[in-house]
Amino acid sequence: MTTKLLDTILLFSLPASGKSEVRTYLASLTPEQCRDEFHMGPTLQLDDYPYVHLMHRIDDELRANGWHDCYYKGPSRPFQDEWEWAALIHLLNEDYDDLMHRRVTRVSSAAQHLFDRFDAAHAKVGLPEHLGEVPYRIRKKVAEALEAECAQELEAKNATCSQDPKGKTIVIEAARGGPNGAAFPLTPPVGYQAAFEQLSVEILERASVLYVWVDPAESRRKNIERGRPDGQGSILHHSVPMEVMLGQYGCDDMEYLIQQSDKPDTVRVERIVQETKPSGERAYRTRVFHLPAARFDNRKDKTTFVRAPRAEWKQEDIRALHGGLSEAFARLIKAHG
Repeated sequence: MTTKLLDTILLFSLPASGKSEVRTYLASLTPEQCRDEFHMGPTLQLDDYPYVHLMHRIDDELRANGWHDCYYKGPSRPFQDEWEWAALIHLLNEDYDDLMHRRVTRVSSAAQHLFDRFDAAHAKVGLPEHLGEVPYRIRKKVAEALEAECAQELEAKNATCSQDPKGKTIVIEAARGGPNGAAFPLTPPVGYQAAFEQLSVEILERASVLYVWVDPAESRRKNIERGRPDGQGSILHHSVPMEVMLGQYGCDDMEYLIQQSDKPDTVRVERIVQETKPSGERAYRTRVFHLPAARFDNRKDKTTFVRAPRAEWKQEDIRALHGGLSEAFARLIKAHG
C-alpha cells in the first residue's frame, strides 16, 4: 500500500520554540523514516528568518552611509510598521512558487536583486518602497557591503529551488505572535491568522500546520539561552531582542484558531481570490480553506539537544523527539481524512 505523504507543512510557532531544531532533525532522517514514520517525503525547506536578518543588515549599512533605517525602529527594536510581517509572507510565496516551478535565479548582483524583491513585497501590502528612494550612490555602497551575504542566501535558495519537488515535503518555517496580554482575535497584521490570510492559494491548497507548542515565557527563556554573539545570521543560534519578544511574541493565537475552527483539528482560513470569468472580466470571491493542524508538545523541552553536533545526540533524547513528532504527524494525516 502506498503511504500518503504530506505535501507542504507550515512550521509556524513562537521564537525559540524548537522549529529550527525540528527542521534540522527532519533533515537528518532517512527517506524511509520520513515516509513510513512521519508521512513525509525528503524535505525541502523555506524560512523567512534570513529576510528578517538581512533587513537588519540593510539598516546597519544604510546608517553607516548616512541614511536612515528603513525597516526597524533601531538595531534591537521592532519593525517600524507591523505590515512588514505580511511583506515577509509574500517573499515566502515567491520562494514557494520558484520551488514548485524549479526556477533558479541568476543575477549580476544578488544584493540589488534582493532590494528589488523587498520593495516589490512592500508594494503588495501597501508599504513604501524604501530602497527605491535611497540615493543610488548610497544604495550602491550598501549593495557592495552586503553582496557576499546576499549571494550566499541566493545560492542556498537556488540549491533548494533547483530540486524536483515531486515526492518531497516542503517545510515552511516562520515565527508569529502578538503583544503580551493581547485579546483574541489578534488584530492584523500580527498573529497566525493574518499570516495564513496572506499565503498564496497554491500554498493553502496543499498545506498542513505543525505547531511547536511552548508558552511565551518558555519561548523567552529559550530565546536567551540559544543566543550567541555571532549567531544573528544562524537559524539555530540567533536571539530576538526582549522588546520584540514582549511586543511581538508575548502571545500567539494558534490554540484560539484551532478552537474556533468549524472543522476539528484544522485552522479555518478565509482568503479573497481573484478569478477571471469566461467573458474575461475579473471577479473576486472568498474561498475557505481548512488547514489540518497538529500541536507538537515541546513545553517539556525535547529539541534543544539538536543544536549540538550530531555525534553528541543521546538516544533517549532522539527517542523522545522522534516519538512526539510521530504522534503529531499521525494527527495531521488523520485530519486530512
